[in-house]
Amino acid sequence: MMDSTLIIVMLSASILLGALGLWALLWGLKTGQFEDKEKFLGGVLDDSEETLQDAIKMENRKKEILAKREQHKRDDGYRPLD
Repeated sequence: MMDSTLIIVMLSASILLGALGLWALLWGLKTGQFEDKEKFLGGVLDDSEETLQDAIKMENRKKEILAKREQHKRDDGYRPLD
């Protein structure tokens, strides 16, 4: 059986580690450790017209494929299970 002293030590250690983790998270939020403003600005600056056109083409292709799937389901008499 576990000794009550061991349970108290384990409980104290877990509370201490949890409080330390919470303090580190709050410190990181307060000091802006999770903000990366350069990432978004740099990504916009690196976009070329070709890259944007490729993204539009891929989005249109995706929409066409999804529309074909829906049409195929309707043509085959597909009905979802109740």
